[in-house]
Amino acid sequence: MSREIGQIKEEIKNGKTVLGIELGSTRIKAVLIDSESTPIASGSHEWENRLENGYWTYRLEDIWTGLRDAYASLAADVKRQYDLPLESIGAIGFSAMMHGYMAFDSQDKLLVPFRTWRNTTTGEAAKKLFDLFQYNIPQRWSIAHLYQAILNGEEHVKEIAYLTTLAGYIHWQMTGEKVLGVGDASGMFPIDPGTKDYDETMVQKFDALPEMSRYPWKLREILPRVLVAGERAGVLTERGARLLDASGMLRAGIPVCPAEGDAGTGMAATNSVRQRTGNVSAGTSVFSMVVLEKELSRAYPQLDLVTTPDGSLVAMVHCNNCTSDLNAWVDIFQEFLEACGMEADRDKLFSILYNKALEGDKDCGGLLSFNYFSGEPLTGFDQGRPLFVRTPDSKFGLANFMRTHLYSSLAALKIGMDILFEQEHVKLDELMGHGGLFRTRGVGQRIMAAAANVPVTCMETAGEGGAWGIALLASYMREKEEHETLEDYLNQKIFAGQKGETLQPDAADVEGFRKFIEKYKKALAVEMAAVEMV
Repeated sequence: MSREIGQIKEEIKNGKTVLGIELGSTRIKAVLIDSESTPIASGSHEWENRLENGYWTYRLEDIWTGLRDAYASLAADVKRQYDLPLESIGAIGFSAMMHGYMAFDSQDKLLVPFRTWRNTTTGEAAKKLFDLFQYNIPQRWSIAHLYQAILNGEEHVKEIAYLTTLAGYIHWQMTGEKVLGVGDASGMFPIDPGTKDYDETMVQKFDALPEMSRYPWKLREILPRVLVAGERAGVLTERGARLLDASGMLRAGIPVCPAEGDAGTGMAATNSVRQRTGNVSAGTSVFSMVVLEKELSRAYPQLDLVTTPDGSLVAMVHCNNCTSDLNAWVDIFQEFLEACGMEADRDKLFSILYNKALEGDKDCGGLLSFNYFSGEPLTGFDQGRPLFVRTPDSKFGLANFMRTHLYSSLAALKIGMDILFEQEHVKLDELMGHGGLFRTRGVGQRIMAAAANVPVTCMETAGEGGAWGIALLASYMREKEEHETLEDYLNQKIFAGQKGETLQPDAADVEGFRKFIEKYKKALAVEMAAVEMV
């Protein structure tokens, strides 16, 4: 037995490990890390949301079955690797997809099925709240769901005693504490970055709405109390331990950090909590998170404002579409190779086609593509139609074709980020890239650098994901020194010495993307016509 394995076994025996669990949209993942924050065991559970009575939801039994299964899978992995039961842990953190609506009465009964972030049923409420607050309130935010229920005259609203997110619900059941990390809370209701709490002026405006006179509660009475990273958020109760571990082995009393949303854990996992840094997650959808030095001059419907886990203001640009259309074209090339009787290694095919794109004209030679498999609210589309357009004199070849689809994958994102850079003059030192678009080394990274005109870094640990990110936040709560900031903790104790590759923006690429995006914006009317006619 190696000394390293022996050390890990001692940490497991003595409760020196840290557990992070994140409930994502398709997978619940549990990660156990050691004293050096290295993952030493993991478990997972696959699940899917359901469309029931017009709402995307997960049933309560799905939540608890999935959570217990993910934990059991983790405990089995510990047993398999180290021949030890998992009985005690140094700290735990829970995170989940942000936003949504979980409303409970005074007897802790769920009043209506969980309404997830995916629902787009709150348009009226979101618009009215934008006008009331002069602050962008996306449809997926909890306050939009609440106000829409009020506007709809839903009977359950008068019985609400507590409103929280999925992560907040899990934390409450595990600890008995009705609290929430500031990052997740910022997707429920706007946060004042000065107080790191709900914006009091907006709270008062909401409570003063004429509709609110019908209800026996005020907004703050039903929202979770806000905590920042590093604060203690309770301990695992006996009931919580039994809810999590059906075997009965896990001991109660474990410290638990504030529950967070998946945006906050992504920032922690990519070391993107410092002001003037950000991260881009690019896969089926794409979003960027830019940590701001100051508040924006005004509200923009294209920009969501949330916070880091320690309360710094973050501008989020979220786009529904990224690689789906690009992947569909790669599938066509794969089908062609197979029709020719050739074996098509998918990773190699992506590498060949992505790298071919780098040979294309910087502005894509006059080609255009819209990757809208679904609607793209950022550019004003409720529906999408994937569309490729060229003129007779465009430079139509494989390199330009592939470059066009790479540009298109980030085009809507660039439009949103250009608001930050050109209208708000936000300064950004570095973007951390993670997700499928960056899998082919150097290509997606270079295109992203051209879109944002900032250096883009991809780190080896970026793939560890949100469960690792919430484990890091739990470690910070447990280990932080007096006055040690989250930024310093991550920089000096987690990411120091981590390998990463940084690409600087190429001036010719930046100018080429600029020309492409100008043509793209003018041609949005073509995409709109396709939606209307096809």
